[in-house]
Amino acid sequence: MKPFDINGVFQGSREGGELRRRAVRSAGVTVLSQGAVFAVQVIATVVLARLLTPADFGVVTMVTTFSLLIMSFGLNGYTEAVLQRNDIDHLLASNLFWINLGVGLLATVGFAAAGSLLARFYGDPRVAQVAVGMSLTIFISSTSVVHVALLKRALRFSSTSANDIVASAVSVSVSILLAWMGWGYWALVAGAVARLLIQSIGAWYLCQWLPSLPRRVKGTGSVIWFAMHVYGRYSVNYFARNTDNLLVGWRFGPVSLGFYKKAYDLFLLPANQLLAPVSEVVLSTLSRLDRNSLQYRRYFLNGLSILAFVGMGAGALLTLIGKDLIRLLLGHKWDAAGQIFTYFGPGIGIMLIYATHGLIHLSIGRADRWFRWVIVEFTVTASLFLIGLRWGPVGVAAAWSASFWILTLPGFWYAGRPIHFGVAPIISTVWRYVVASVIAGGASALIIREVPWLLSSPSAIFALARIVIISVLFSALYVGAVILLHGGPEPLHRFAKLLPDLIPGRFSSTRSRLQAEGMASQPPRTASTAGA
Repeated sequence: MKPFDINGVFQGSREGGELRRRAVRSAGVTVLSQGAVFAVQVIATVVLARLLTPADFGVVTMVTTFSLLIMSFGLNGYTEAVLQRNDIDHLLASNLFWINLGVGLLATVGFAAAGSLLARFYGDPRVAQVAVGMSLTIFISSTSVVHVALLKRALRFSSTSANDIVASAVSVSVSILLAWMGWGYWALVAGAVARLLIQSIGAWYLCQWLPSLPRRVKGTGSVIWFAMHVYGRYSVNYFARNTDNLLVGWRFGPVSLGFYKKAYDLFLLPANQLLAPVSEVVLSTLSRLDRNSLQYRRYFLNGLSILAFVGMGAGALLTLIGKDLIRLLLGHKWDAAGQIFTYFGPGIGIMLIYATHGLIHLSIGRADRWFRWVIVEFTVTASLFLIGLRWGPVGVAAAWSASFWILTLPGFWYAGRPIHFGVAPIISTVWRYVVASVIAGGASALIIREVPWLLSSPSAIFALARIVIISVLFSALYVGAVILLHGGPEPLHRFAKLLPDLIPGRFSSTRSRLQAEGMASQPPRTASTAGA
């Protein structure tokens, strides 16, 4: 894709009455691609968990707790700015590229030099060496942030998704090969570097754009200001979401951190598979709608309803089968991670719901309010971590779950204030799914307890049997409870209607049919860019 014409004007995706279908199809592509990435990661997890030790994963996590924050300087900020702006041209994009590249280079050198300080903090000399290796990921990532953002602005999510799949496959292959050769934690470092290198090369190939030299361009300051608010919010939120790794690693060492990290990865699985892939698609769509219109609210609430339906069900089910899933995939030496995950499970569904409040802030151009809210979020979450620390990693996991239940309604209230959204529509949309998950989860647990022979054996075969039986039982009870609480199968019909549009390849034929019949609708109203 060449994102700009000969005059430097962005020439990405043409928008029209098919915006909804284009957005849904983009969401479908990203969800399916994330499924492929997930399959690759499952293979990596199963193999690497047997080739490496919990301490290997722990020492790398000690470093990535900090390196991922620095690496995300442009990725979280410029991406949202490029997606949310009404217009962007070649010169403005070039300025963003060079600013991001310069910051990335300085951050790479600084992080490598700070490795010795991290080693002293954790009391582990290996940390300094790992920090030097992981510093490369910071610079490599900065070379392709703007290219990826331009692809996403043009709704080329199939291209970016394919790039992610290839990069993940290469990364996993490198890590497994080096782990098999006895490289230990260096196998994980090499895999991380390989992944970003392949992603960057792919982004430059897919987005065939060469930035010009930086110059004074109107709008650069406002974009940077918007991006800094987004990154500032991300940074505070990142500290809130990684204070647990910091505390567990500092207080209990790399082995406990390795167990905790594996449980946390399973905790984040639904967010990575459901929310992360479609958030940029939703942001691109909502930003093009009038924020005060009924259409904006309908789009958001319909999406939230589907997310709550899937998310609350997935969260309750993973709470029931999480210990067996970890035992089956990773082996008995990771049983401690399964115990920790039990305390993460109750927070999965509400985490997905809570995370969508940020889409309101960004789509109406109020990244400043999003930044201010995250300070409240950090204060609440960090305080709960400190309280839970006395009970070890399980206490910290329980603190995570509690934080989302405490913050959700206040978070939506604050996000919706500028457009008078309110929390009543949110509660009305999600409460039935919350109740259905509690009913189905509790009933499933009681029924399974009446089959003691199924619970008694720790073998992998019995673990698989429990996973299958509980999944079927819970799914039937959950769907039944949802239908009962809604007074009919309307939520299932709504979800089913989206499935054809989620399948890649269906969109183009649908669009052609609509145009042939003269049924294509007019473009929606464009959203205001206040605050951009």
